Amino acid sequence: MGFTIERKREIHRRRHRKAKVAKLKAKYLAATSKAEKERIAAKLKRISFYVELPASK
Repeated sequence: MGFTIERKREIHRRRHRKAKVAKLKAKYLAATSKAEKERIAAKLKRISFYVELPASK
């Protein structure tokens, strides 16, 4: 029965990571200074290495 608990934890981690990545992408787009964008980009890469950074406006 340990499988179901571990599976729920895995799903929770994925959903939490997805929400956090979305929040950081929004912050990245709203950032004005280059240093701030680099800091947010580094945090995104730590959370999920394969995440694509949005093109800034």
